[in-house]
Amino acid sequence: MEQMMRSVLLSLAKNKSANRLAKRYGLHLGAQRFVAGETIDSAIATVRQLNSDGITATLDHLGEFVSDEREAAESTDFCVRTLDAIAAAGVRATLSVKMTQMGLDIRRDLCTHNMRRILSTAKDFGLRVNIDMEDFSRCQVTLNMFDQLRKDYDNVDTVLQAYLYRSFDDAVRLSREGAHIRVVKGAYKEPPSVAYPDKAEVDANYVKMVESLLLGSGFVAVATHDEQIIEHCKLFIGKHQLSSDKYEFQMLYGIRTDLQHRLVQEGYPLRIYVPYGNDWYGYFMRRLAERPANVGFVLRGMMR
Repeated sequence: MEQMMRSVLLSLAKNKSANRLAKRYGLHLGAQRFVAGETIDSAIATVRQLNSDGITATLDHLGEFVSDEREAAESTDFCVRTLDAIAAAGVRATLSVKMTQMGLDIRRDLCTHNMRRILSTAKDFGLRVNIDMEDFSRCQVTLNMFDQLRKDYDNVDTVLQAYLYRSFDDAVRLSREGAHIRVVKGAYKEPPSVAYPDKAEVDANYVKMVESLLLGSGFVAVATHDEQIIEHCKLFIGKHQLSSDKYEFQMLYGIRTDLQHRLVQEGYPLRIYVPYGNDWYGYFMRRLAERPANVGFVLRGMMR
């Protein structure tokens, strides 16, 4: 039943009519639990609070799959403005971006131009930019773009998804090259031809990838709310006496705040992924799909 609910929610995440309906009702649908408002100011206020609790952040201006160059330029402008706001406020945060938002599906050279503008701005401020990984059809082109941009920018990171068969080999290569990598389990609906269908296999691959990256020459962000995996990683870090400039834990805004504060109290570096903006629907639905029990929370919020 839970798997069926997950499939329905992931399908709804791509439904444009449902997206338009959701925007009409705004964040009152329950998305405010996972999204730090619709404006840059609200996002910066959230980061300030996290910083005061000893937590760093990465900001993501929500949006994906833009359809024309104007939208891609507007998305790029928002990212640059976010970097400006981070620098002006003096908060401890980085930026996360999706390349479809920057025009990847329109023209690769357009996306490259927009990404270079973002990375140049970030470099001027001494900030890092993380390229989020999207669905499998865009995996290779994302890694190609990452490799290309790393030749000119030392402040760019990307993501690998543990549910993809290919990701361990990608992790081994990027670990040798000293890349900064965020490891996630994966939140898109992918066929068993490219992704592990079984959670236990995903978890095992996740741990294998993180261990490889931790022992490599780069930096790894262990992005998960899975306590069993977190405990395993803590033991591995202790066994190999890895310093905190080698790794950090990452979690999503609004999820497992108890665990977040526990990690900080134990002295582990923690960064929270903080999304904001009015194009929040797809992100919100993927969060519900990861834990369908949250649907009850949303329905209660709607009734109120």
